[in-house]
Amino acid sequence: VQLQASGGGSVQAGGSLRLSCAASGRTFSSYAVGWFRQAPGKEREFVSGISWSGGRTPYADSVKGRFTISRDNAKNTVYLQMNSLKPEDTAVYFCAARRTLPAGTRMGDYDYWGQGTLVTVSS
Repeated sequence: VQLQASGGGSVQAGGSLRLSCAASGRTFSSYAVGWFRQAPGKEREFVSGISWSGGRTPYADSVKGRFTISRDNAKNTVYLQMNSLKPEDTAVYFCAARRTLPAGTRMGDYDYWGQGTLVTVSS
């Protein structure tokens, strides 16, 4: 499966953005998808994930209550709605996928990665 992340941009603190992760392939509905982010000079970290069914959606503590992950399997797309953005959310955001299993929280849980999309939040 090939993944394409989009939707990044520059916003002020308190603003919102919606990221999209579009996937190729007819079996996308059987893949769990995760969002990770990497800030300058820092390691890539887990943000959120969604199981193939959408039934399980883990979040990092730093984004709980502000970010919402969802998926539209008919459109082969997973979304990350980001509200109440903070300067510390500034990072390159990546989406990743793995077949069938629940959404993991570690980079090594995923087999496929898209290119990143940059989110910049100014104070």
